[in-house]
Amino acid sequence: MTDGTIWKHLISFAFPLFVGNIFQQLYNTVDSIVVGNFVGADALGAVTSTIPIVITLIGLFIGLTMGASVVISQYFGAKDIPNLRKSTHTAVVSAVIMAVIISAIGYFSTPKLLRMMNTPESVFREAVVYLQIFSLGLGGTMLYNMGSAILRAVGDSKRPLYFLILASILNIFLDLLFVINFGLGVAGVAYATIIAQLVSGIIIFWLLFRSSEVHSLRWHEMRIDTGILRRIIAIGFPAGLQMAITSFSNVFVQAYINAYGAASTAGWGIYARVDAFVILPTQSMAMAVTTFVGQNAGARKPERIRKGLLQGLCISWSISACIITCLYIFAPYIAGLFNQDAAVLGYAVLFIRLNSLFDPVNATDQIQAGALRGVGDSRSPMVIMLMSFVVFRQIYLFIVSRLTSSVYFIAIGYPIGWIVCTSLMTLHIWRSGWDKKLKELK
Repeated sequence: MTDGTIWKHLISFAFPLFVGNIFQQLYNTVDSIVVGNFVGADALGAVTSTIPIVITLIGLFIGLTMGASVVISQYFGAKDIPNLRKSTHTAVVSAVIMAVIISAIGYFSTPKLLRMMNTPESVFREAVVYLQIFSLGLGGTMLYNMGSAILRAVGDSKRPLYFLILASILNIFLDLLFVINFGLGVAGVAYATIIAQLVSGIIIFWLLFRSSEVHSLRWHEMRIDTGILRRIIAIGFPAGLQMAITSFSNVFVQAYINAYGAASTAGWGIYARVDAFVILPTQSMAMAVTTFVGQNAGARKPERIRKGLLQGLCISWSISACIITCLYIFAPYIAGLFNQDAAVLGYAVLFIRLNSLFDPVNATDQIQAGALRGVGDSRSPMVIMLMSFVVFRQIYLFIVSRLTSSVYFIAIGYPIGWIVCTSLMTLHIWRSGWDKKLKELK
């Protein structure tokens, strides 16, 4: 990515990520569609209401993969093979240790977290079942994501896609088998998800161990290099902490939504599933920008980084505009895929149409944060996003919930945070002198 047409590099790298992310989202979306249509609205609420908790649990780990990807891409751009190999093996060993810890935390903290969300009693028991089973299977998810991060760092976003497609198809088959044939309900979709994710993790590590390329894995090299781990943590921990804390704060956002009843809970859950797909083009482009910036930071090309950031933003804005148009028109039909209850559909359509109008703002946040992480600055996006998505958003919701009983003002708590974040991030990225950090790279 250090030479050639920038927008072509970004699109060719981001597109496989986008397709792969679609299939990864199919895990939970198919879960929701199956239980919503074959089990009931309460089961749908149980599965969808766990989203903030799931993201909270894996947030720190995702940060670790981000940090690993940036460090590996910088060594790859600098053609520093010895440190590149140390980075890949350090990342893998760290991932295994973290997987065990997070799985245990998720399993034992599930009931308390659901109570903090004011989860309706009608969905509470099934939500506990789903989330505890999901927590036990986080190891497969983490193996796949770390393996994918290693491949993305060296410019390979295609092979992880192929394995993910296979695993997604397996998940759909197992969902239908466990729920319809075996009658396992929410437990069935949870088992289907963790089995499929484990398969994708095993396959991608099989590929890395059999590879003869510079980023291959070997058992005798499996150790942690403390210096490189500090670099990975310095870059990845702020991003992961920001994601985890933001998601944890969304537990309280969910609590405000849950106060309007089970139909509102299920409707918000449908919106969350739809939004997870809507944000995929932006997330994919942000990951492409991070890798692009990381490689060009290693090659010491700040002007090329600036052009890449601008082109990444323009691409994301264009795609967001197309998505908004489609969502506003087809929102009732999209929501209807999950459930046919009139009250649930009413809330879902409201949330989808209202919040999607602000998606270009969210796209700006993600792309700019991706660029800053690519040059090794994860602390600034962390601080800005925490102040916007956690502190400001919670203050806003606390005040609004006491001034009005309208769900409209609760629902736009997300966009309000995006607007504040965009303002602060834009100001920072153009005035921080981020290009000076290239001189600090070793």
